[in-house]
Amino acid sequence: MKIMLVSRFHPLLVALHWLLAILIIAMLGIGFFVLAAMPNVDPQKIGILLVHMSVGMLILALMAVRLVVRAWTSKPADATTGNRLLDRLAPAAHYGFYGVIFLMVASGYATGILAGLNRIVFQRSGEPLPPSFAIYPTFVAHFYLALILAGLSSLHVAAALYYQFVRKDRLLRRMWFGRRVSDASMRLE
Repeated sequence: MKIMLVSRFHPLLVALHWLLAILIIAMLGIGFFVLAAMPNVDPQKIGILLVHMSVGMLILALMAVRLVVRAWTSKPADATTGNRLLDRLAPAAHYGFYGVIFLMVASGYATGILAGLNRIVFQRSGEPLPPSFAIYPTFVAHFYLALILAGLSSLHVAAALYYQFVRKDRLLRRMWFGRRVSDASMRLE
């Protein structure tokens, strides 16, 4: 009897993965290199905050869709290294990613509420931004979560490249578009 084995993630999950990767990297870049460098008195900062906050909400929505798609679609077997500790760390790192991303959105949203950014940024009230966002514990959490997310992202890329080029097991194919199933002859007894 032939059994079809799933060798790739669902195309919607693949699209969400790469779209979210681009958005998250862009958001980290905007946060670390643009927003952090701009004084709160700069009038252009409100426009950049509008983009940053809007994309943050988009990331939340896309992550929710991603979790639903992941729960309802078949996926390939977990990649293995031969090292039990590393094999257990990989799924934990993925769940850590999800948790940090959701906490990033929550801390950013909470900072927006505490700082009155809804009125200032979205309703264009004309009020000035607070002198510093660092007075809000939620912003401090947002900053440290961003550092953690940047670190996790770097480890994720390094691990994917290790699997692809050192182990040469073509792991990246799993998270790309193409035929999802492969034939596998197995005897059921």
